[in-house]
Amino acid sequence: MAALGGTVAGTLLATQVAGPLLAQEAERKATVYEQLDLFGDIFERVRAAYVEEVDDADLIRAAINGMLTSLDPHSSYLPPDDFETMQVQTSGEFGGLGIEVTQEEGFVKVVSPIDGTPADEAGIEAGDFITHVNGESVLGLTLDEAVEMMRGPVGSEIVITVAREGADEPFDVTIVRDTIKLTAVRSRVIGDAVVVRVTTFNEQTYPNLKAELEKSIGEMGGPEAVDGVVLDLRNNPGGLLTQAIKVSDAFLDAGEIVSTRGRNPADSDRYNATKGDLVGGKPMVVLINGGSASASEIVAGALQDHRRAIVVGERSFGKGSVQTVIPLQADGAMRLTTARYYTPSGRSIQSLGVAPDIVVEQPPRLPAPQDDDAPARESPHEADLRGALDNDSMTEDERRQLEEEARKAEDAARLRQEDYQLAYAIDILTGLNAINGAK
Repeated sequence: MAALGGTVAGTLLATQVAGPLLAQEAERKATVYEQLDLFGDIFERVRAAYVEEVDDADLIRAAINGMLTSLDPHSSYLPPDDFETMQVQTSGEFGGLGIEVTQEEGFVKVVSPIDGTPADEAGIEAGDFITHVNGESVLGLTLDEAVEMMRGPVGSEIVITVAREGADEPFDVTIVRDTIKLTAVRSRVIGDAVVVRVTTFNEQTYPNLKAELEKSIGEMGGPEAVDGVVLDLRNNPGGLLTQAIKVSDAFLDAGEIVSTRGRNPADSDRYNATKGDLVGGKPMVVLINGGSASASEIVAGALQDHRRAIVVGERSFGKGSVQTVIPLQADGAMRLTTARYYTPSGRSIQSLGVAPDIVVEQPPRLPAPQDDDAPARESPHEADLRGALDNDSMTEDERRQLEEEARKAEDAARLRQEDYQLAYAIDILTGLNAINGAK
């Protein structure tokens, strides 16, 4: 009887709790159906009474896109043509201007220009706002609609109106569309450092990174000749999460790289590094700026949290969300924000960005002197004085070493004029190498 009484009481309690919940769920569903009825009513009224005849498919597509774009700037509907274009872009070659854009305050904002593209060569900068395309305002358009206005045949000309912080008035920039061939990674040797420039995270990024590192280290005569590596992620708008994980793993031996957390805990993931550092633990500096976004921030955040690299430059863009591309019927797709990502220390970068360890702003380029033939003024030295004594204790090898050091100093001064942030990063590596060598 006691057991039976417990069963009856338990059933009664469950009914008391479940009853209101079921009623709330039924009420919520009724509200949703009412809203869908409202949508259907508006749809029919537009079809019947709008001043011009409308296409049913266009109306529905606009409604779907409006629903998705109301969520955040990165969710959207991809019609079949746009879906195909996106798949081509991640493979590394497509037609266009060469800019990564988002939407802010109704205008199109440049996240970053892509190296070597028409937009980059025309002087478009991260943070620029595009207000007009060929004289037509983009205010009030969705991001996809604004991007569609900027598309066109390769070789055709487009005029975009740009508003830039610090400029008194918006100004026009003429750009000729071209085929954009993304070189995901380039490397060069500066002094005793390898500088690796990663411009995007597409399917080619990690294989190119590995090949470029091997090439440059080989040119220098092997790892023992390398002071360190500068990983340049400035104006890199991001791309594939899988490639960001591989690039981070290339410089880590263990530990978490990034975690993603969605609304459903079952959809959360954690990605860890595997053993194997492509540069054998050599000192690293990562360069970032306001155009470093998404996948770039994953890499910078991971290397910073593991104290594997010193992060130098300016605060990054702050896109800390993950988009999943979900194929739909009729060959279209939707791009939906499904998770936020977190750095190994648990930081969310969303809207905050990665703060550099050392803030170094890129100074504006100074105008070239009017008289290019005028010699640069240098401070006088003892050797410049008339009748100065020679240094008869210096061997030929020491003299050659002194000349080599003078050449390096001149190269460093020239680099400081061309790219102050990069020169600063090289100086850090040189200092770290000197300290490590003295131990």
